[in-house]
Amino acid sequence: MRSKVILLVEDNPDDVELTLRAFQKNNITSNVVVARDGVEALDHLLPDTPPANQVLPELVLLDLNLPKISGLEVLRRMRAEPRTRRVPVVVLTSSQEERDILSSYDLGANSFVQKPVDYTQFVDAARQLSVYWLELNQSPNR
Repeated sequence: MRSKVILLVEDNPDDVELTLRAFQKNNITSNVVVARDGVEALDHLLPDTPPANQVLPELVLLDLNLPKISGLEVLRRMRAEPRTRRVPVVVLTSSQEERDILSSYDLGANSFVQKPVDYTQFVDAARQLSVYWLELNQSPNR
């Protein structure tokens, strides 16, 4: 069985560190790949020439407010491409805007989670996300 990979698309270094600490505290042993903007995320997911052994992430945690290419545009491009169409995407953002929630689901997000401000709540949210998406959820064979 291959190791599960999580792609964390987040430009804020503090939020990256917080997420990695929350995973560690919850004993989440998946390999976490960090993309710090939309271009890095798309380069990882949709390289111009995908390697024969490309391992797609089991889960993408996607911030919306990214430099270079927005999270919504990353999501749109993922869903337009057959290789990444079925990769689960959880929008994990500080946005509370109704238009961001609607746009995320319209573009094919599997879930929309507002980042908890409180550290303890964030750790618990990371635990719940990992249990559902990495243990309970059955992803289609890609």
